[in-house]
Amino acid sequence: MALFGYEAQLLQGILVTLEVAVASAVFGVLLGILGAAAKLSRHAWISRPVGAVTDLLRGIPEFLILLICYFGLTNLLTGWFGTRVDISPFAGGVFALSIVFGAYASEAFRGAFLGVSAGQLEAAHAFGMRPLQVFFRIHLPQAWRLALPSLNNQWQNVIKDSSLVSIVGLEDLMRKAQIGAQVTKHPFNFYIAAALVYLLLLTLSNPLFNLLERRAGRGLRRR
Repeated sequence: MALFGYEAQLLQGILVTLEVAVASAVFGVLLGILGAAAKLSRHAWISRPVGAVTDLLRGIPEFLILLICYFGLTNLLTGWFGTRVDISPFAGGVFALSIVFGAYASEAFRGAFLGVSAGQLEAAHAFGMRPLQVFFRIHLPQAWRLALPSLNNQWQNVIKDSSLVSIVGLEDLMRKAQIGAQVTKHPFNFYIAAALVYLLLLTLSNPLFNLLERRAGRGLRRR
């Protein structure tokens, strides 16, 4: 497939795509854990607003969330501080994709936290472990194992959704393909190449998550 010397530019776009996806996934997982903990809170003034926000984020297309985060926040912050505040395309894109990832991940972690045996938590408290120790040594590791399949789906979604950042000027894989298609007048070549790269990234990520699931499941008796 002829790409007319744009291979280096496409490679740069792939690196940007991976940076956006990885950063969004990392922040999204952290937001998901915090969101799940808030939803499971005994205090309604914490659980209900967080639940409403995540439901709202899951009900709005990622495209609109990106536009709101990039263009809307720029105007909002400029009005607050009385001076021009610019948000970089990378920061705006990562922020938008992170909160979407976190909204879905919060439900995955909420179900995972509920799936951990209450008896193990009670035993940990009986041994004198502090609440934070129980969370990080007992609760979170087991919830992580249960949440991994859902997180794998979210990771695949965030790789594909990262193509949306091209609309705010970030030169990711999709943007590089668009530039090459416009300049060379061969859109089929570039868009097919981009599609194959996205497919390759998704295919290569599956063994990684399989490894994570095996490591998280160490010590479990297989029946």
